[in-house]
Amino acid sequence: MSAIMRHPLVLFVMSFVVMAIGAYIGATVLRRRLKNIDGGRDGLDVVQAATLTLLALIIGFTFSMAVTRYDQRKNYEEEEANAIGTAYLRSGLLPAAEARSMKKLLRLYLDLRIRYYQARSDQAVAQINAATGQLQNDLWKAAQIAAMEQQTAVIALVVSGMNDVLNTQGYTQASWWNHIPITAWSLMIAIGLFSNLLIGYSLHGNVKGNVVLLVLPLVIASSFALIADIDSPRGGWITLTPINLIALAHSLGPAG
Repeated sequence: MSAIMRHPLVLFVMSFVVMAIGAYIGATVLRRRLKNIDGGRDGLDVVQAATLTLLALIIGFTFSMAVTRYDQRKNYEEEEANAIGTAYLRSGLLPAAEARSMKKLLRLYLDLRIRYYQARSDQAVAQINAATGQLQNDLWKAAQIAAMEQQTAVIALVVSGMNDVLNTQGYTQASWWNHIPITAWSLMIAIGLFSNLLIGYSLHGNVKGNVVLLVLPLVIASSFALIADIDSPRGGWITLTPINLIALAHSLGPAG
């Protein structure tokens, strides 16, 4: 189920079909089974209004969760760019040979981070993560060697900057793994299905060809797709462009 939530278009189609079937069942099967509903019409209206209100609240809260996670990913991208830029500048405090080597590694690392944000497939992400881990080891070894040779306050600044580079990557990774829980999705889908059953059950007139049965499924499916799109940076149309990392790369020039 979690894989479906990463593909907003698939989720839209599936949720629309499920909600539409629920509305049709409510308008046909339930209406035939429960014919004495007119005596409790007021009670039905109250339950229907409460169910739709609860659905709207849950969709609103879930949308807020998705937007918060999206903003968090943007903030960490900015922090990564700042950390890499600071480490690049501080590497100039090292002796000439070590400075050139570390700057080259940082420039390669910056390119990898940009590719990470732009990657769309799991295979590409796995390859980028493997290369990033190896490059992080090389960067830390370079900082460690410099610290062992000269244990000064200036070298401590370089090591501290490198530590920030590694930490921000970890924060970014955690934020990209953090998605809306499956239980929240399950609850939304269940309440949406129940709402459509009630809508179909309370519908007056001929059911066949009644487009009213498709209105609520369409609205709910669109809401689910938008939430999934925001919550899945790689699977939908709303992507997170690493504008700060790209700007930093342009300012540093091509990797040497």
